[in-house]
Amino acid sequence: MYYTYIIESQKSRKWYIGHSANPDKRVNEHNSGFTKSTKNKGPWKLIFIKEFHSKIETNRFELKLKRLKNKDYIRSHYKEYFL
Repeated sequence: MYYTYIIESQKSRKWYIGHSANPDKRVNEHNSGFTKSTKNKGPWKLIFIKEFHSKIETNRFELKLKRLKNKDYIRSHYKEYFL
């Protein structure tokens, strides 16, 4: 299984959208400073997760969310995936 996820900075409330086969491990990597784009911007909290059967589907959905750039729209249209 693959997952598209959103993490939120507890400091700035900014979102990071990504995908992974192991989202818990990935969030730990974000919080440990292993990811350049999120380093020193956390702590990060997992707020959204959606499961897919293929990496291609996961990647396409991630790109769709990134293109939307509207938190309110994402929250209203995909509310069942928010934690």
